[in-house]
Amino acid sequence: MLALLQRVSEARVIVDGETIGAIGPGLLALVCAERGDTPAEADRLLAKMLKLRIFADEAGKMNRSVQDIEGGLLLVSQFTLAADTSGGNRPSFTNAADPQTGQALYEHLVARARTAHPKVETGRFAADMKVQLINDGPVTVPLRTPRTGTDNARGFV
Repeated sequence: MLALLQRVSEARVIVDGETIGAIGPGLLALVCAERGDTPAEADRLLAKMLKLRIFADEAGKMNRSVQDIEGGLLLVSQFTLAADTSGGNRPSFTNAADPQTGQALYEHLVARARTAHPKVETGRFAADMKVQLINDGPVTVPLRTPRTGTDNARGFV
């Protein structure tokens, strides 16, 4: 699975003019399931998101996680993270999971996040969403979980 994490002062998702998810300080996570991903990848991605130390401590050093600061987590599905732009000017999305699998993995990630973290908001899968955010820093971090059974199955890239 892929995620693009943005440390935010605030963020919100709007669908049809209505705010459906909003957080104050925390992480906006744009997430994408790729072909071959399983719930195990979603679980590893969530664990990394919650523990990633990208928030400032008292000395101003990035040394605290979203859990440490008790910040919000806004999870937004975004299949376009799987874009392959190597073949020309029109991106290919063949690396993205099919919509049914993508939705199932997104819902799994959301359910696990809600059991592991007290402040979880979401977008709406496959909706036309408007995402508003104030990136704090700016701090933006890409994550990709390695596939189970690969040589790099224990690390992130």
